[in-house]
Amino acid sequence: MSEMLDQEPLFDRLALIGVGLIGSSLARIARAKGTLARRVVVNARTAETLDRARVLDLADEYESDPARAVEGADCVILCAPVGAYAALAARIGPHLAPGAILTDVGSTKQSVVRDVGPFVPEGVHFIPGHPMAGTEFSGPDAGFVELFQNRWCLLTPVAGSDPAAIAKLKLFWQRCGAMVSVMDAAHHDRVVAIVSHLPHLIAFTICGTADDLADETRQEVLQFAASGFRDFTRIAASDPVMWRDIFLNNREALLEMLARFTEDAQAMARAVRWGDAGYIEDKVLRGRKIRKELLDLNQA
Repeated sequence: MSEMLDQEPLFDRLALIGVGLIGSSLARIARAKGTLARRVVVNARTAETLDRARVLDLADEYESDPARAVEGADCVILCAPVGAYAALAARIGPHLAPGAILTDVGSTKQSVVRDVGPFVPEGVHFIPGHPMAGTEFSGPDAGFVELFQNRWCLLTPVAGSDPAAIAKLKLFWQRCGAMVSVMDAAHHDRVVAIVSHLPHLIAFTICGTADDLADETRQEVLQFAASGFRDFTRIAASDPVMWRDIFLNNREALLEMLARFTEDAQAMARAVRWGDAGYIEDKVLRGRKIRKELLDLNQA
């Protein structure tokens, strides 16, 4: 009997506000597994995206109005760029059902608490979240069922959050295949600034530098691109609106990490200039050590 109860859907109505890579992956998982929700409704900003979601058969219902999408939902997940959250929260806030869980998938968390929190009605469980999984692709066609498998999802509950609601959302992400950790929003933003946001900023910048080279050199860069540069171009192919919003909404932590990186880069430049082989070798060895640790944790 307990095994059967374990397979019962966690929610009656799951509303996904946004149907890009993350939203469409969640929709696919919900439809494929049947243990997340009995019904799935998706909302999209444009009629074109909503029509595409319908063609892909991603949900049970399709709503162009986010307020209508969340009505009666016991779980609502914001899957849009974080810069759109304040307007979305203002729109859906009055329509959220008492006892519902309101969460998100954004890469910044203090800004989500700031922008969404004021619009959350009494009795709604607001638990910001961040699944640390993605690709350089976007849109409803980009999603796939295995996206969150063995990836981390970080939850940053606000003060006074209901432990039962946190546990239910944690189980939701575990059923999606993710590992879950709970932490403070400010700590989250500093961690992801170094492991995600700064690498993306560097990738965008390096590709911009290459693009600004004289035509002849630029063509050779593209023609003879080695794996290191190709890896940067993969990251740099990511959604520009999403990353614009991430950078602007985590600016303090990002700028702090960028300053530390700049100091370290200048130290490496001095080592190269003055032939400090020991310093250079130490940095390379430390990089290899980090890579080995990632492989050991199955995160590479």
